[in-house]
Amino acid sequence: MNLFPFNLKFILTSGIGLCFMFPVIAQTEIVEPIEYGDMDRWMVREVKESFIIGGNTKYLYELTTGDTLKNNTPYKNTDSPWGTSSVMARVSGVVKTSITVFPEPRGEGYCARLETRMEHCKVLGLFNIRVVAGGTIFLGEMVEPITDTKNPQSKLISGIPFTKRPKALTYDYKVVTGGLRTYASGFGKPEPRTDRDMAETCLLLQHRWEDAEGNVYAKRVGTAWECFDQSVTEWQNGHRLPIYYGDISNESFYKSYMGLINGKDAYYTRNSQGKMVPIQEIGWAAPQEEVTHIVLRISSSNGGAYIGSIDSKFWVDNVGLIYEKEN
Repeated sequence: MNLFPFNLKFILTSGIGLCFMFPVIAQTEIVEPIEYGDMDRWMVREVKESFIIGGNTKYLYELTTGDTLKNNTPYKNTDSPWGTSSVMARVSGVVKTSITVFPEPRGEGYCARLETRMEHCKVLGLFNIRVVAGGTIFLGEMVEPITDTKNPQSKLISGIPFTKRPKALTYDYKVVTGGLRTYASGFGKPEPRTDRDMAETCLLLQHRWEDAEGNVYAKRVGTAWECFDQSVTEWQNGHRLPIYYGDISNESFYKSYMGLINGKDAYYTRNSQGKMVPIQEIGWAAPQEEVTHIVLRISSSNGGAYIGSIDSKFWVDNVGLIYEKEN
């Protein structure tokens, strides 16, 4: 048996190696770590897959603390703001895991390793599914168990309440990326593509509201977005990603993927009635518009669900927000 999950649990709950390496910043700035953004605290999940697909015991990892979660219990984050793309699925009664996010030792603590993988689940007479799954950590919640591969954005709550106005995102990273992408959604054969995969970091600041029917709308207040098309195998500490406020669509740095997100590509949230609904970004906000939510997603692959290169990996550590000091 692989004893690593239990050793990991002992180390992380004993208080060893919990630290945040602050980047070098101007004297007029301060850094606020995002809770659990030091990547040093993880909870182990033990999931027994169905006998019909092998009955293996798999271990998933969540950015939070607590005892090992057993008995195929769906995970719901209550203490930590982070969700991950590692999930437990129950399709036609068959329990299967997809594991794409891992803790990896770094110095006296840990970092997060995000991997893009091809998941395969075959049950004779029922289904034969191949799905590309990118490794992602995000602020929000995965809604478990996953019961199908349709409309993947509707399976997660994107973003958390937030009212501050940071000037930049900071984190440590290294990356292996650039392989040719494959699209595989579970329907039909995997489709090789001719474009190359990229790791991606996306931060959005939104002003959201809900109408009487429970529909959720948003205006985009702030945007920070970058893609990595080249491998960087040495740690880049204190990497800085500026946040731009207001309408950036006419700026020289603007890329098409930075645009407003709505329609079939919309992120989802749970409304006040408890229903999962799309977040329709209907426009750019004025730079001074009130912020109500932050969306942060860090992924080993870009371009949406079910597409990527299985060679892609993204290591991330010490995620925080940079602010201007108050006078």
